[in-house]
Amino acid sequence: MKFGEFMTSLQKDGLKHVYLLAGEEHYYVDKAREKIFSILFANQQEQAGALQKLTGTVDADDLVGLIETAPFFASKNVLFLQDTSLFKEKKEEEDNGKTGKDKKQERLLKTLADMPEFSYVIFVQNGKADKRRKLYKTIEKCGAVLEAEAIRAWNINDWLQGKLQSLNKDMDREAMEYFSGVVSTMQTISLEFLDREFDKLALFTKERRITKDLLTQVFAGLPEVSVFALLDAVSERKAKKALQLLRRQLNDGTYFTVILALLTRHVRQLWQAQVLQQQGIRGKALAKPLELNPFIAEKLGRAAQQFPSAVLKRNMLELIDADYLLKTGQAGEEVLEHVVIDLCRGTA
Repeated sequence: MKFGEFMTSLQKDGLKHVYLLAGEEHYYVDKAREKIFSILFANQQEQAGALQKLTGTVDADDLVGLIETAPFFASKNVLFLQDTSLFKEKKEEEDNGKTGKDKKQERLLKTLADMPEFSYVIFVQNGKADKRRKLYKTIEKCGAVLEAEAIRAWNINDWLQGKLQSLNKDMDREAMEYFSGVVSTMQTISLEFLDREFDKLALFTKERRITKDLLTQVFAGLPEVSVFALLDAVSERKAKKALQLLRRQLNDGTYFTVILALLTRHVRQLWQAQVLQQQGIRGKALAKPLELNPFIAEKLGRAAQQFPSAVLKRNMLELIDADYLLKTGQAGEEVLEHVVIDLCRGTA
């Protein structure tokens, strides 16, 4: 299950006796774990008395023993297994008879399928879990599995809608496009950071509707936000505005490497959007191949049509050279200005 469905299931269907929280997005895993613990334990003292944590190599028979052991000083027995060997061991070859390891696994699977009323097992695995494993299939059938897919610019809307709902807020189209654009410039998307910023935003205004102006105020301090405005100006081929924004960024202390990286990616995406549109892929359909939010992909596609392909190719090569020249001290920030001017002029 995806995060939203998983959390809804916890609320509606009650607690299961076995869970697997797996994936690359630690924010989702942590939130799911916190929610499960809040249902399992009334307070920290109860949690300390009932919770057992295991990591690394875990023997299947030892785990069965722990599951079947009734708690002495608590009402329940909760086993929390973080990145254990149970999901990492290679699958044994079949058709050669049951090995000792096979029999241990079968006992574990049987136990997980019919858990004692007093025991709960929570598996946490960093990265995707192998759905072909019997252990995965048993947990999915008898308990619940969270698939914490890594968040990228193109799939952040699920998180955003859930966050807005939790804050009892909504967002107009301009604000949505602005947010998607800012996120698309982020090298790494931190949901923890975005979560905090939206909590601040909720305190900042009592209005239900979040506008672009409000978002601009909240995110104004981010280097990515100002660079986003620069990239927008380049897309619109407004040379004077783009140069002003570039100089402001450099004067404000934004490292040239940040601007260079984002400008290079933007030019590459414009070039890719051109090629894709020549293949008949247009509008929001550009989102998947470009790994961008549909709003941004559609906007990028429109912008790409305004650039001669020769200009994009030429500036892509210049930016690659600029990376080396700037980092080795053989050129100054004027190389960035030259690229911005050349892009906005758009002469092949």
